[in-house]
Amino acid sequence: MNSGRRQNYRGDEAVLTWRAEVGAARSNEHTASREAKKQGIAVWVTREVAAAWAACGAFERVALGYLAVSSALIGVFAENLAHPMKLFAVEVMAAAVILILCGVEARVAERAKQHGGTLSAKFWRFWRHWYPHLFFLFCFEELGKLVHLVTPGWQDAKLIAADYWLTGVHPAIWLEQFATPARNDFMQFAYLTYFAYLLVLGGVLYYRRDWRGYWSVMTYSAAGYAIGYCIAIFFPIESPWFSMAAAWHGSLQGGPFTTAINFIERFGRVRGAAFPSEHVAGSVAALWGAWRHRRWLFFVMVPIVTCMCVSTVWGRYHYVTDVLAGMVTGTLGYMIGSRLMNTRGAVAAERQ
Repeated sequence: MNSGRRQNYRGDEAVLTWRAEVGAARSNEHTASREAKKQGIAVWVTREVAAAWAACGAFERVALGYLAVSSALIGVFAENLAHPMKLFAVEVMAAAVILILCGVEARVAERAKQHGGTLSAKFWRFWRHWYPHLFFLFCFEELGKLVHLVTPGWQDAKLIAADYWLTGVHPAIWLEQFATPARNDFMQFAYLTYFAYLLVLGGVLYYRRDWRGYWSVMTYSAAGYAIGYCIAIFFPIESPWFSMAAAWHGSLQGGPFTTAINFIERFGRVRGAAFPSEHVAGSVAALWGAWRHRRWLFFVMVPIVTCMCVSTVWGRYHYVTDVLAGMVTGTLGYMIGSRLMNTRGAVAAERQ
């Protein structure tokens, strides 16, 4: 009996050992399978990101470069923000959307070359070309959260003094003597024309399928805006509308354009990011784009842009120094953008 029990015990022990070895083997197989899947996903993600980056042009290099810089600043000065991780996540999401859009459009366009134009190709081409306008709006609205990222206080006193040194008066207050409802409404109309410059110029170039011209003007604007956004983060200015509010003799009364701009300012105003004037920077960059790519449109735009620049001071949105700085950054955007457009792969449509 003892001998039989020992044999049974040894048999049971062998079975348990076998089961343990089988279990360990299966566990190792599962672990290896999971690791293989992870590696496969990592390879796939790397490949897709590389393909999306290859589909990007000069505009995306500027846009993604700005997001990288602002994300780095959020990381360095996170203690000055209420929700730094939320802002960082939003920027990562914006970069991901840009890469996905570029990658998908390139893939659809390649298929369209082989099988002919499709509705899908037109859809993706439209959004690939017009999303920059939404990106500019996103960045400007985000500045409202970043104006005190580096510097805690407003720096308006410096620009008030600079304006007085340049002109001998406080320009926005001095202009009040010329205010009438009709003039106010005209100036507010001129201020609103800012939103049309890049849309009209881009629309003409898009309609003519001048892809190099189209992406050139977008890149000029992106470079000019990016410079201005970075300056605004380090040098926060809230604008005469806020800093000199006690000095006004009354609100600017006008007609429908005044009503429209008051509505827009009430719900879409960004407090801060006034220096340099992004309105002026974007307008000047578009003006340079018209000069280079559609000369006839440049001569149409010059008087309108001039009135728009005056309206930014008339409407109490900017200091004169904001306007001058906007002209400089818009011109720098044109110069930098021109160089970028001469680099390889600047226009994705040409590669396709």
